[in-house]
Amino acid sequence: MVYADAGLVALLRAGDEAAMAALVNEWSPVMLRVARSFVDSAQSAEDVVQEAWLGMLSGLARFEGRSSLRTWTFSILVNRARTRGAREARTLPQSSPELEEAAGAWSSIGAPSRWDGAPESVVLSKEIALELDRALSGLPPRQRQVVAMRDICGMTADEACTALGISAANQRVLLHRARAALRGALAGYYGR
Repeated sequence: MVYADAGLVALLRAGDEAAMAALVNEWSPVMLRVARSFVDSAQSAEDVVQEAWLGMLSGLARFEGRSSLRTWTFSILVNRARTRGAREARTLPQSSPELEEAAGAWSSIGAPSRWDGAPESVVLSKEIALELDRALSGLPPRQRQVVAMRDICGMTADEACTALGISAANQRVLLHRARAALRGALAGYYGR
């Protein structure tokens, strides 16, 4: 279901459950990936996404349309995720099992392979995904957030800047550094 922003906002304000369900189905996977770049566990990311949806619904009457509905919703998500991530950083001990598990949990390793179905290709694609996930986990938080929004979720530069509250120049620098680090990590893998 594709709606123009104004039409979608009108449907949501009118309580159209089908429009809301379509929006949740379309945006939630991307929102989960973005939230995961801020928090330490998959469960926390799911909680943040739910909080963001509730925040979007409760604030919909005040939405003025100065940005797209998607950008506004992702700004809510980032604010909730940032708050949750900061709270978790203060309360979780650095050696907790959740943190150790989180290092490998932000992953697409279990996802079906988009490459050919030959067993060797499937194994290699999973190995590469694991290397990429390790490299992503090793990035500084801001770089990880920008690369998750831009390259994993497919957000535009403007959407990422608005959601993170950073300048276009800062977004470009963070994205460039993150991509360079990821290229370096994969070059090390391919150079074996």
